[in-house]
Parts: sequence; C-alpha cells; structure tokens
Amino acid sequence: MPRGSVAEVFNAFLRLGLTSFGGPIAHVGYFHREFVERRRWVDEAHYAQLLALSQFLPGPASSQAGFSLGIIRAGWLGGLAAFVAFTLPSALLMFAFAYLTPRLDRPYGQALLHGFKLVAVAVVAHGVVTMAQRLTPDARRIVLALLAAAAVLWSHTAIVQIGVVIAGAIGGLLLCRHATATVGTTFDIRYGTRVGIALLVVFGALLVIALWPDSDPNALPSAAKAFYRTGALVFGGAHVVLPLLEEAVVRPDWVSASDFFAGYGAAQAVPGPMFSLAAFLGARLEFASSSTVGAVVALLAMFLPGLLLAAGVLPLWNLITRRPAAASALAGINAAVVGLLAAALYDPVIKTAVVSPLDLAIAGIGFGLLIFKRTGVLWVLLWCVSASLTRVALGTVAA
Repeated sequence: MPRGSVAEVFNAFLRLGLTSFGGPIAHVGYFHREFVERRRWVDEAHYAQLLALSQFLPGPASSQAGFSLGIIRAGWLGGLAAFVAFTLPSALLMFAFAYLTPRLDRPYGQALLHGFKLVAVAVVAHGVVTMAQRLTPDARRIVLALLAAAAVLWSHTAIVQIGVVIAGAIGGLLLCRHATATVGTTFDIRYGTRVGIALLVVFGALLVIALWPDSDPNALPSAAKAFYRTGALVFGGAHVVLPLLEEAVVRPDWVSASDFFAGYGAAQAVPGPMFSLAAFLGARLEFASSSTVGAVVALLAMFLPGLLLAAGVLPLWNLITRRPAAASALAGINAAVVGLLAAALYDPVIKTAVVSPLDLAIAGIGFGLLIFKRTGVLWVLLWCVSASLTRVALGTVAA
C-alpha cells in the first residue's frame, strides 16, 4: 500500500471529526467514502478486514478502525494523528456542554436536558433492534441474549456485566459452532508480532490494575481505573458503553443520573466518536483538581485500552481469524451484548427519561424516525428537544 504523511492523515481525520455525524454505524460509511473510494488508502478487502477487527475487539469501533488506518498509512505517528484529529472536535464540544449543564437550571434549560434524555431512549432502542437483527439471527443466540438481559436486570453490578460477556463467549463456543470466521488479509504495517504481543501485555497489565479494589473511591486514580475498565470491556459498539459507564460513574455518585443521560443525549448531537462522552463525565468529577484535568484523564483512560488492543492485534489478526473457535466465541459475545443493551434500555434509560405518556410518545416518534424513515440522529435530536421545549412553552402560556 502507498505511504502517506502524518499531516495528510491529520487533515483527513480532522475533516471527518468535524463532519461525521450519526455515530459508529454512520462512520463506517464516512470512512469507506473517504479512504476506499476517494483517497484509495486501502482497498475493499483490507477495509472489510479492518471493520471485522474493530467488531472483534472491545472498544470504540470507529476510533479503532481510524487509528488502524492511520498506522497503515503513516506509522505510529499517523495512528496518533488519526485519533487526535477524529476525537478532538467532539471532545471539545462535550467539555463545553459540561460547563453549560449546571447553568441550565431554569424551565427551558431543564426541558433541553430532558429532550437529550429522550434522544437517548430513541437511539438506544434503535441500537437494540438493529443489533438484534444482525447479531441474534437464530434461536440459540436469541436465548443467549435473553439470558444475558435477565442476568443484568437481576443484578446491576459490574461483575455481573463482565460475567455476562464471559458467559456469552463460553455459550458461543458451545452453541454457535456453525459461525464462520473470515480469512484475514495481510496488513502492511511497520512492526511485527513481538510488538503486538507486548502491546497486549500492557493492555492486560493495566486491566488488572483497573480491576483492583480502590483504597479511595473518590479520587482521580479511581476514576481513571473506572474509565479504563469501561473502555476495555465494551463489546459490540459505542451504545453498549451506556450500562458500563452508568455503573462506573452514576452508582458511586460521581455524576448524577440526570446529568449522565443529558450528556449521553448530547453525545448523539456531536460529530466524531461517542466515547467523547468521557470528556463530559470527566469534567463533572468534583474531586478532580480541575474540570480540564478530569476531562483529559477520563478521555485518555477511556480510549487507551481500545487503541492498545487494535495496535496489538493488527499483526496477529490473520492467525486469530483462521481459528473457528474465534468466530464461535465472538458470536456468543455479540448475542450477550444484545441482551446487555436491551437490559440497559429498560433500566436505567427508560426508567430515568420517560416520566409520562407524552415522553413515551416523543421518544417513540424519534425511534420511528430512526428505524422506519432512516433519518439521521441530528433530526431525532431536533425533534425530541423541540417537543420538550414546546411542552414547556405551552404550559407557560396556559399558566
């Protein structure tokens, strides 16, 4: 494949970071148009393998694919340039929203935040349906998804959520032996398997540290561990981060449930990776020395595991995908992820955001726009927010 410059990679991904609305599924199309059709950095076969790799690994799929494209095009600095350029615009927007949120305490401000929560209902519901169609195509995987949802609803703990992913892998090995793996295509990268294995060892060591009990739960190192743990265990796409992040920051009272879901809704309105929600949550940590420090720590901790995994597995990908067991385990994990997200849709998303039949109707129309009309998330955001603001305006006029 032809080589490029770091500046070229940065400029290409900055353009995408400023314009790629619609979340990780839409990013697949943006990347294809930009790097396969327009710039021809990779061909169809290599791009398909990058997508398979990003789906195989936990972490932010579009960011991992972009990071990998940057490495392939311009080496390590190219990967870093791709990550920074693609992430920075959304991170800055989410940081600004964290600054504005406490100032939105009047009726219209609260209505705006409530509209963001209703966006989250529509988007997560759409994610559950579309993921279920793709990842639970048979009775065995539907059963795995239902069992996973029941387990998560029964016990809202991080251990159970991790156990659900592990159980999904075991269930896949036992029940999904018919799943087939895609034979890999060689990636033209400038490092070999030894470097890849070293990166995976670093990932694992940091995960052990992140899982170690905290001596002081209300401290910045504890937050860094929580965000790293979340980024390391998110299988199945950006929307699955919702239950894990909610467990990480809402349960210990670092961020209120209201602010959390307002931030999640706002994350639907910005371009770039949805994991930039970490900038909002980090900025809201009261025990951080400053909102800037909290946002930077949360962002780096959230993205680091996914990037370590992507870079580590790139030189090993061909060996992994040739083993039938990998495809079976991944099929089971994906089914469990559907159940995990379905449980999160009910609790806490719907239980937090839907407080009246009108809320259900607003979110339902937003869901219909996504799944039947295939409108962009930005239009759903405009609908939910405008409906919420209109309700307040009518109530004020009536009063």
